[in-house]
Amino acid sequence: MAKDSLTVIDNRSDRRFEVPIENGAIRATDLQQIRVTPDGPGLVSYDPAFMNTASCKSRITYIDGDAGVLLYRGYPIEQLAERSTFLETAYLIVKGELPTAEHLRQWTHNITLHTIVHENIKNFMDGFRYDAHPMGMLVATVGALSTFYPDAKQIHDATSRRIQTHRLLAKMPTIAAFAHRHSMGMPYAYPDNDLSYPGNFLNMMFKITELKYRPNPTLEHALDVLFILHADHEQNCSTNAMRSIGSSQVDPFSALAGACAALYGPLHTASTRTSTRAGRSSSGSRRRSST
Repeated sequence: MAKDSLTVIDNRSDRRFEVPIENGAIRATDLQQIRVTPDGPGLVSYDPAFMNTASCKSRITYIDGDAGVLLYRGYPIEQLAERSTFLETAYLIVKGELPTAEHLRQWTHNITLHTIVHENIKNFMDGFRYDAHPMGMLVATVGALSTFYPDAKQIHDATSRRIQTHRLLAKMPTIAAFAHRHSMGMPYAYPDNDLSYPGNFLNMMFKITELKYRPNPTLEHALDVLFILHADHEQNCSTNAMRSIGSSQVDPFSALAGACAALYGPLHTASTRTSTRAGRSSSGSRRRSST
């Protein structure tokens, strides 16, 4: 009868070892049992650039680029793009299920509450050269947030983690828009919390002299869909960087700065395309680890 295992014959010692197969993958630590002598070093796997290694299992995303399939928590991306907003999708990714009307109202309120950045952040960004690249500014400014919110270091506290999630979702559009405005030589446009999440981003990017910016509904919806499509892409280069940095138990702002630096690299998109198949999670999602 077939077994979900791999039998390895060590030709050095003529010993046989059985390694379990789970979700189409073996655990690298199971190779440690393969050794020539009882007190000798166990076998390790060598995989430069993570070409065929899964570093985690996902209960969030299933992606099969060749088949054009992308699922968040089991929901098809087409359904989310047509019927949900980015903030609803963000709630789904973070919480595991789509929000009720009341939960969405509270979630939106908690995020909108944090869209403003400290004035010293604006002054910090003013210190960059007039021709500084917006991504370089983003990397530095996100890292600087850790000095403004020292409570973010309380990573084992559920309340603190929740607050940092709200802050990051709220402040990233503000910082990104400010970086764009700086590169264009334009004054910063402050958040307008009367607008939707994508509408507010358009406001901060493109407002000029009008007292009240009115986003184009078509562009507003298109941007919302774009945010949904990029909300989570499994274990791509920047995600892997954030997980690796976060494993040191640093605050999320510092970890995200590293992820932004990985995103800044010209091969980030290529590494996502060349990600390799690994196992399946308990929810049936395939995991891919990028180069």
